[in-house]
Amino acid sequence: MNKIVEKEHFSENVVRLEIEAPRIAKARRAGHFVIVKVGETGERIPLTIAAANPERGTITLVIQKVGVSSRRITDLNVGDELTDLVGPLGEATHIEKVGTVLACGGGVGVAPLLPIVEALKKAGNRVVTILAARTKDLVILEEQIAEYSDEVIIMTDDGSYGKKGLITDGMKEVMEREKVDEAVVIGPAIMMKFAALTTKEYNVPTVASLNTIMVDGTGMCGACRITVGGKTKFVCVDGPEFDAHQVDFDEMLLRLNGYKEIEKGAEQQYLKSKDK
Repeated sequence: MNKIVEKEHFSENVVRLEIEAPRIAKARRAGHFVIVKVGETGERIPLTIAAANPERGTITLVIQKVGVSSRRITDLNVGDELTDLVGPLGEATHIEKVGTVLACGGGVGVAPLLPIVEALKKAGNRVVTILAARTKDLVILEEQIAEYSDEVIIMTDDGSYGKKGLITDGMKEVMEREKVDEAVVIGPAIMMKFAALTTKEYNVPTVASLNTIMVDGTGMCGACRITVGGKTKFVCVDGPEFDAHQVDFDEMLLRLNGYKEIEKGAEQQYLKSKDK
């Protein structure tokens, strides 16, 4: 069970894993995530399902090495098995035909954006997708996104690929030239904050996926508490998607940074133990 059947490095720190999980592959919908654990004493971490193949009985996860647990997962190879894999979890993305949708993904946020773009296109929408990264080598899943997009715009911080600038620059360009009925933004919290401020200027309803703040994935730990429209929500059970214009992103950023030093120390200790 939970055997890795394919592994691909998108970059030094971003890995795609295709994993045997027939029941999850059959039940999964856009927006769903899974809980993954490596080792009996390993940490349980949530990862959004980037793709599923019910015929093959597999799901695809795209993982960025950001700490000990993510490194343990990406260190696995084809033939290895995950200790635990639970899902699908969370509320699925609400998909309907609304007209023109602006889909915006930053960094590894493109992975959870992919199934949403696919579902939106199949529902009959015009989909304009913006992919943003620091540099060309960090742009992922461009071909897969293009398959379900009417247009793909690439933005890189250094101008090494596509257009030079931030994701908000590309968003403004699209919203200036045509009517956008809805937007979806997924990526680092700081990116989503400014993306939401940008769409608010143009009165475009916007959904943000806040999966990066989840820990336990079942609502028990309380680590993913956020404020949406003045009310407390739990990302893992109430989301992971919310009205971006109602999310208190400053609060979310403070929470995300709360354990950064501890996590950094644990990662350094793990890397030293690997070198021995």
